[in-house]
Amino acid sequence: MSGSLQKEIKQEKPFGTLEQEVVLNVMRTAGAFRKGVAEVLKPFDLTSAQYNILRILRGASEDGLPCSEVGDRLVSRDPDVTRLLDRLEKRGLITRGRSATDRRVVNVRITKAGLDQVDQLDAPMQDVHVAQLGHMKKKNLKALVELLEKARRGAD
Repeated sequence: MSGSLQKEIKQEKPFGTLEQEVVLNVMRTAGAFRKGVAEVLKPFDLTSAQYNILRILRGASEDGLPCSEVGDRLVSRDPDVTRLLDRLEKRGLITRGRSATDRRVVNVRITKAGLDQVDQLDAPMQDVHVAQLGHMKKKNLKALVELLEKARRGAD
């Protein structure tokens, strides 16, 4: 199996280190996963970050979440959460308003339209994840999760 990425990217020389090969493999795999997710989201005119925000807000209480907490919970950090929220609000998928307990805090809530949108995406997203990883055994997937979490702890 070794050398597969090297062939994919048409690299003549071996990787400088095993760590470099691992990082590039993870990045290449993440790119393939993102492509599949983007194809599912395209007909809904959503980016993966916008979809992630809708999922976060679907799981929040009726009070919603402060904008800063939405940003902290994103799978992939985005420096311009405000812009993402602006676009979702313009489409009527979220609302923003001042907190009743602390006027300095702006809370974000998902709307009925936003809930409907994210609910519609549950099955297609599940399908794309199964298409991407369904060929792997559950024990391998669990081991991969553990390894990725361990690697991420070292990267943070």
